[in-house]
Amino acid sequence: MRRYNEKVFIGVMSFMILTVTITFFILYSPFDKKTDKVAKSNNGGEGWKADTSPITFDWYIDFSWFTTKWGTNPVSKYVTQKTGVNLNFIIPSGDETQKLNAMIETGKLPDLITLSAGDDGYKRIIQSGLAFPLDELAKKYDVYFTKVADKQKLEWYKQDDGHVYCYPNFSNTVTDTSYKEDKPSNQAFLVRKDIYEAIGKPDMRTPEGFLGALEKAKKLFPMVNGQELIPIGFHEFTDSGNLSLGTILLNFLAIPWEKDGKIYDRETDKEYIRWLKTLRTANERGLLSNDIFIDKRAQMEENITEGRYFALLYQSSDMAAQQLKLYSKDKNQIYMAVDGPANTKLDQPKLAGDSISGWTVTLISNRCKDPERAIRFLSYLISEEGNRDLYLGIKGLTWDEIGGKEQFKPEVLDLLNKDRIAFDNKYGAANTYWMLADDNLQQKWTPPSGEPIKEISEWARGKTYNYSLFDDISPYGENQEGSALSRINSKWQSTLKNLLIAKSDSEFDSILNEFITYRNAQGWDKIQEYKQQRYEENKRKLNLVR
Repeated sequence: MRRYNEKVFIGVMSFMILTVTITFFILYSPFDKKTDKVAKSNNGGEGWKADTSPITFDWYIDFSWFTTKWGTNPVSKYVTQKTGVNLNFIIPSGDETQKLNAMIETGKLPDLITLSAGDDGYKRIIQSGLAFPLDELAKKYDVYFTKVADKQKLEWYKQDDGHVYCYPNFSNTVTDTSYKEDKPSNQAFLVRKDIYEAIGKPDMRTPEGFLGALEKAKKLFPMVNGQELIPIGFHEFTDSGNLSLGTILLNFLAIPWEKDGKIYDRETDKEYIRWLKTLRTANERGLLSNDIFIDKRAQMEENITEGRYFALLYQSSDMAAQQLKLYSKDKNQIYMAVDGPANTKLDQPKLAGDSISGWTVTLISNRCKDPERAIRFLSYLISEEGNRDLYLGIKGLTWDEIGGKEQFKPEVLDLLNKDRIAFDNKYGAANTYWMLADDNLQQKWTPPSGEPIKEISEWARGKTYNYSLFDDISPYGENQEGSALSRINSKWQSTLKNLLIAKSDSEFDSILNEFITYRNAQGWDKIQEYKQQRYEENKRKLNLVR
């Protein structure tokens, strides 16, 4: 009887211990709570809410001019408090290409990487097997990603292996035509208002009018704020050429990408050559400053702030902060958009707006310390909630519901329209952190542009086009066409400068012919065939087969 009672006692005690243990885990175990949240995440819930414990991701931004840190303003602190994610931005201090090459060669990439969608850096990372497939991470950790990601953008960036490795910002699907009026191009021909008016508001669409205006500006205003006037400015010269003298000028001249269904050789178009020769003449007359060949963006921003340029063929968004500074000092010294270089028929320009590729793309590297948290954070950033947090900021501090609409508070908007740099430092909203911004989602919160920016945007309305069909058609990588195009682009960088400083039109022709001969010897016909094939693929991918 005693042995029986002992067995009963032991059994009862074991049962009680098991019950208490189970109850403890049900009530207090973070593991079970997290598991429940993970289950909800995999059913389409917001995965980032499953774990908001502190974590820091290293994030490489491939733009040396981006200097805003994370955690130094209310919005970034708010996002970290909400998601648990802190960010350590890694910015190249010198040449971006060298920094990226070194990371790819060693295979040592930070957790997240943001690169230009127009360069082949992100493709090389994918090709080298250094990035996680986002679709695989989503399937394993966060189905919510597939709910908030745009299907057409995912299809666009799907690789030959069927996976998607990156996601774009400021991307516009080809079915969305709102960009024509609501999101005009940022490509512009700008002139300093007071100087332009002082020389009689000349028509600068023709070579004669263009050269005459530059000469007159230099003669009447040789010095500005104690420094020599720079008659015309462009984006910086890079290893592959110059954005202003390539893409932007070609679009101002309305040179087509294709003719009769075939990819067109835009760079040898007679209208383009005519304007490059016009710039050669400008240099011959002392109208091209030596600074334009060597200045980087930091120096250019300084020159714009000081109003040293008379004219600029530029992306207006890249000088918005400087424009606001000029406006605060003297409203007459701001830059205004006017009709610039045009083709012989004086056709209206066809400027590039947002395309399906976007401006930049972001990847999660295969060295990421926590790919589960990374894909969930990325899902949050591309969602409407994430876009609202990083655009509008914090309710009560940066925005409120005013007149039934979520919008910036008056004092916040006032600072945004007066001093962009001060706004970024004080608040950190309005795409201070633009890496995964979606301006289609943000459109309902976007206030009208401030006075010095508004005029430039207004000028571009009706002149904006979606060139998605021609995105990503150039070869890249170690294949024959990719290697050949890399050599051609490198050759073009030095050729372009030599064309502008040529001493005569005949020397210009000789330099250009030498480049075309070199290009042909490198297999230009094969490159054009590759582009044609990719163009046809784009039409099928975007359901635009004609």
